Amino acid sequence: MLPNTGKLAGCTVFITGASRGIGKAIALKAAKDGANIVIAAKTAQAHPKLPGTIYTAAEEIKAAGGKALPCIVDVRDEEQISSAVEKAVEKFGGIDILVNNASAISLTNTLETPTKKVDLMMNVNTRGTYLTSKACIPYLKKSKVAHILNLSPPLNLNPLWFKQHCAIHTAAMDMLGGSGVESQCRKVDIMADAAYCIFKKPKSFTGNFIIDENILKEEGIKNFDVYAITPGHPLLPDFFLDEQPAMVTKKADSYGAVPELKEEKTQPPPKARSGAVEETFRIVKDSLSDDIVKATQAVYQFELSGEDGGTWFLDLKSKGGNVGYGEPSDQADVVMSMSTDDFVKMFSGKLKPTMAFMSGKLKIKGNMALAIKLEKLMNQMNSKL
Repeated sequence: MLPNTGKLAGCTVFITGASRGIGKAIALKAAKDGANIVIAAKTAQAHPKLPGTIYTAAEEIKAAGGKALPCIVDVRDEEQISSAVEKAVEKFGGIDILVNNASAISLTNTLETPTKKVDLMMNVNTRGTYLTSKACIPYLKKSKVAHILNLSPPLNLNPLWFKQHCAIHTAAMDMLGGSGVESQCRKVDIMADAAYCIFKKPKSFTGNFIIDENILKEEGIKNFDVYAITPGHPLLPDFFLDEQPAMVTKKADSYGAVPELKEEKTQPPPKARSGAVEETFRIVKDSLSDDIVKATQAVYQFELSGEDGGTWFLDLKSKGGNVGYGEPSDQADVVMSMSTDDFVKMFSGKLKPTMAFMSGKLKIKGNMALAIKLEKLMNQMNSKL
């Protein structure tokens, strides 16, 4: 881990979306130096599914050694932003660093994405970043530190990452990873340490695109296992990073994906063994229960190519559940298209849906949230398949 130097003592850091996750991790890192943290986030009352509020974050920041100012801020609301900035300046005397961390995503394809959700993403990710920056810049100009840090995926237009899907789908790595995917990921601490490296640099350090691991290596960090959720466990490949394209391809292959760096003829996938799909569905059917149906409430349709393929369905709406060959009697909530070989691998745990989806092996139409529920069911089936 990167040690604190105390350089941010007395500095005021304005962080959007700082009640949890990466935003809070950056706040706590700066707080250890004795920084003043403005927690600009929406969550004032405990959320049933998401941890933390602006007030619980404030208590953690104080315990870490910093000062905290929790402010209810929806970055779509210009008045709330202006009010929070005014309160920050009144309480701490100015603003030295702005971290635009708040964001919104929708895990749906174009045709399934309501205009309301598109507006939400544009208003939070683009307009919100602009409004918060605009409000803080007059005070940042007066600071000797003066940094604006915008958090986002790396900006990379290599066709490798866009061949099968739009960039918004990269969030599926978290949502479709399912149980156990955390062991292949890093802690938010790596982002906090990388942000801290940037905060320490002079204000002339501007207009840069930074990768967390790269800047930490420049700081002399060599042991990145300390950032791993499960030290020693292989990590999922980083999407949108292709500094070493051959290595990216090799890593992705090891997880069952086949990304291409240029248009080439692909070899046909190996044929599935005879009856493998039917046997998989038989095991799935034997594992169904009223509890699973009640918890899922969705109908899935599978369009499988290759031997033993065709159209199959998994009905988790009807009492007791059902599976079979052909289209379901009710309209499917989710349609998944893939090869029979990949289908069997996914249900047996040999191919992560994340990697299949990101590489284009798996295509999903319909309700992405219900697709996630099926992924969890797959994990339960792994021991039986």
